[in-house]
Amino acid sequence: MTITDLPTASFWRPGDHPGERQFAHVGPVALERGDSLPDVTVAYETWGTLNAARDNAVLVEHALTGDAHVEGQAGPGHATPGWWDGLVGPGRPLDTDRLFVVASNVLGGCQGTTGPSSDAPDGHPWGGRFPAITIRDQITVEVLLADQLGIDRWAGVLGGSMGGMRAIEWATSHPERVETCIVIASTAYATADQIAWCQPQLLAIRSDPRFHAGDYYEHGVAPLDGLGIARRIAHVTYRHEGELSERFGRDAQPGEEPLGRGGRFAVESYLDHHAGKLGARFDANSYLVLSEAMNSHDIGRDRGGVAAALAAFTGRLVVAGVDTDRLYPARLSEEIAALRPGTTLKHISSRFGHDGFLIEIERVGQIIREAFDGGPGDV
Repeated sequence: MTITDLPTASFWRPGDHPGERQFAHVGPVALERGDSLPDVTVAYETWGTLNAARDNAVLVEHALTGDAHVEGQAGPGHATPGWWDGLVGPGRPLDTDRLFVVASNVLGGCQGTTGPSSDAPDGHPWGGRFPAITIRDQITVEVLLADQLGIDRWAGVLGGSMGGMRAIEWATSHPERVETCIVIASTAYATADQIAWCQPQLLAIRSDPRFHAGDYYEHGVAPLDGLGIARRIAHVTYRHEGELSERFGRDAQPGEEPLGRGGRFAVESYLDHHAGKLGARFDANSYLVLSEAMNSHDIGRDRGGVAAALAAFTGRLVVAGVDTDRLYPARLSEEIAALRPGTTLKHISSRFGHDGFLIEIERVGQIIREAFDGGPGDV
């Protein structure tokens, strides 16, 4: 098992390039549900320098359609700029003058880490054969990466949305390896509402005639219609009703007539735009695998409940909810704080709903900076 800078064949679209990514080959991985993967590769990026004591490393966890590219410009291997651009660097909240920042693409993803579009041992993409995975399986892989990097204990693990699920799973699965955990716009378990919103997204992809039971790669097609519908559904949950109303109202898309003429309202054009963007950079099978992994999330499973799981973590826990989030409402952050004495509870005010954790960079940066500097408590 060695770390290498060589590219892998596990990208969703032929012709993608690895860019600045590095790759760790972590070997076979036994999965929670009894299956296994024989050879897992992890794509990751780093910023800053690991110190001699190896105690200044911070792990940043990405959300559902994110990747390891937290900071930086779009370019070869990176379809979009860093998804938390502005938070990592000298003097920034994740200050690379003193911290070694690591971000990896999640198991089941499509940006360099082993996932459904990666080759199975028979030389063909896993496709529909890729096993079901859980958030805990994703942490198992990240533990193997940390071991290869020589990091026994993270100074911090943080993330928002699905990244927050992984952050809190780190703290409860491996409490001795996490000093500070920051969970933003996330939850200790997937709620019925979140699972319900997910179901039509999964059905949309699997109902696309081009899905071919997940084996569409060798047919030279992709279920982009289904993926686009899934993204439209999801994106509505990511934004706040008030913002959509203020931004679009009942306006027609310029040059189109939506009332019986086949045209679109402006808000429909907005959803179409985001559907197209995702289809150009993300694999539908990964969307399925990662969504179902999110549905599996429950730190209290087989641990005596959420409170008992949280009690195992003796480090600093910071949770922050977005006041307009309708997918991961702030009450879920408040519930974590109520169940675990000593938790620092923060609030993010935003007109953007769930996506506030990506957009309100100044406030998110303040929360991160205070967590690592030992700043104010509940705010």
